[in-house]
Amino acid sequence: MTLMGREIDEHFIEEAIERYQRLDARLAEFEKAVRTAEVTVSSPDGLVEVVVTADGAIRDVTVTGDLTGRTNAELSRSIRQAVSAAADAAAWARTTLHAETFSEYRPLRRADGDR
Repeated sequence: MTLMGREIDEHFIEEAIERYQRLDARLAEFEKAVRTAEVTVSSPDGLVEVVVTADGAIRDVTVTGDLTGRTNAELSRSIRQAVSAAADAAAWARTTLHAETFSEYRPLRRADGDR
């Protein structure tokens, strides 16, 4: 019986190592994806557009609307709204990428039901 228990433990360890290596590779893919996946959002008035990556880095801010007759306060509000929307979009993109990347991973369990 001791031999059987040892074989199960060795199998469990080998499986855990392989799982860790696969998970580590997926984590590297995820980290690369959040640095490169971009989302573009606009302020509600369409005056400002922000491009943000899934890790929250703002790549670009563009004034896309006409500034004629707009005050500094209006432009500032549009920028704040666009940046806030960009932060929400980055969080959504990160969550989506995480779900896609790691959806198949479940907790590792031993044959006897223990973790």
